[in-house]
Amino acid sequence: MHIGPYTLANNLFVAPMAGVTDRPFRKLCKQLGAGYAVSEMVTSRPDLQASLKTSRRADHRGEPGPIAVQIAGTDAPMMADAARHNIDRGAQIIDINMGCPAKKVCNKWAGSALMQDEALAVSIIEAVVQAAQPHGVPVTLKMRTGWCQQHKNALTLALAAEAAGVQMVTVHGRTREQGYKGLAEYDTIAAVKSRLRIPVVANGDIDSPEKAAAVLRHTGADALMIGRAAQGRPWIFREIAHYLATGEHLAQPLVAEVRRLLLAHLDEHYGLYGERTGVRSARKHIGWYVRALPGGEAFRQFMNTLDSAALQQRAVGDYLDALAQQHERLPQATAESLTEMPDHEQETH
Repeated sequence: MHIGPYTLANNLFVAPMAGVTDRPFRKLCKQLGAGYAVSEMVTSRPDLQASLKTSRRADHRGEPGPIAVQIAGTDAPMMADAARHNIDRGAQIIDINMGCPAKKVCNKWAGSALMQDEALAVSIIEAVVQAAQPHGVPVTLKMRTGWCQQHKNALTLALAAEAAGVQMVTVHGRTREQGYKGLAEYDTIAAVKSRLRIPVVANGDIDSPEKAAAVLRHTGADALMIGRAAQGRPWIFREIAHYLATGEHLAQPLVAEVRRLLLAHLDEHYGLYGERTGVRSARKHIGWYVRALPGGEAFRQFMNTLDSAALQQRAVGDYLDALAQQHERLPQATAESLTEMPDHEQETH
């Protein structure tokens, strides 16, 4: 699997998710079998590029390459400048966001709203490619099947993107109108794959090794992108890789391994965000890890009462130590427990 000059470890990718796929999470997923990860969406607005939020999202210190940064905006020259700005700061791949369904993004005609204006979308793609080419930086595109059921134009835009020089296209199998409701469909992704010569990545509802294999068969896609199913379950990438290679399932991870991974994740999380913000933003990650475990909901509620990193880490360690006395390996989660979470925590870009 290649993107421009870069050879990827495999064809299992981490989806960019606002407030989730920061540097600590991307590094963890890569450690556990993901071949590629894209940053959280960063704005193209120059007045916000120096903000603390944007600087954290663009922080790739110590992360294995290639370094991929996703940019979002509605103005072609501004998007081109954003590409150059991030390339100057170490981006090796630029990804264009035309997939985010969040109202606060679409209300400004960014993200998947761009699919309503094909001329503007293509002008942005062309401007970003032209800005990145002198630096040898490949450009990729992430989008949805269309704005709504009556206007699915993923194939049209994908063909235009390929003609403009985009080197990989990812399609989430829902329209913007769907948000994350209903089921992803893969016929549109298969149609895009059948017409493009560049790699096509399938995204949407891939939450198990069996589903991964089925989506690859149905779409013929070159790679899979996984978002929500990796929240609290970053080892899903090695589970899928093993299943695709052998047809067999890996055993559930040892509770002791999960304890080590989660505490290390928290350490790096606090290092990026600081104590105050880090403690608050770590709660969702901890909640995802424990949501399918015995007593997980009660523990999540208790976690929300703790206000220091030391208390959080001690509580996590104690909870998992107690679990390890009852189970050597993580208890098998149900499909429902892996997918039920508030909508605001599901914004995959």
